Amino acid sequence: MDRLGEQIERELGRIGPAGSGGMAGGDMAAIVSAWPTAVGQENARRAWPARIARDGTLHANATDSVWAFQLGTLAAPILERLREQLGDATPPALRFVPGPIPEPAAEAPSRRQRNHVEVAPEDAARGAELASAIEDEGLRRTVARAAAASLAKARADRGF
Repeated sequence: MDRLGEQIERELGRIGPAGSGGMAGGDMAAIVSAWPTAVGQENARRAWPARIARDGTLHANATDSVWAFQLGTLAAPILERLREQLGDATPPALRFVPGPIPEPAAEAPSRRQRNHVEVAPEDAARGAELASAIEDEGLRRTVARAAAASLAKARADRGF
């Protein structure tokens, strides 16, 4: 039984070097990984590697023709920075064209930002009251804090 990765490599090999690491023109996964460093964060928001042509040329989509032209003038230094990261896996040429680029990943809010609510004194008092029957002092304090936070969150969700 073939491993899934081997099957994918075989299929990618049928259609050219676009995704196959062992073929001329580079490894698309490595290129995608190196891309933001090679072009800079601002340019990576406006252009993204799309495919590798049969001749090994890396085609990168840009948000519009103006960015495709501007980045096209920087193709040589970008290829040099890719070469620093990828070595022999660097494509021989780079071409920018207008086309779709992936949406930037939304930054997940930190846990504290996502769940932070202000615990009012009445929430703390009610939480302590709910946990008062617990004999273990550490557990009682923990449950009281959790209950107070839950009450505060419910109050915040209701908008008052």
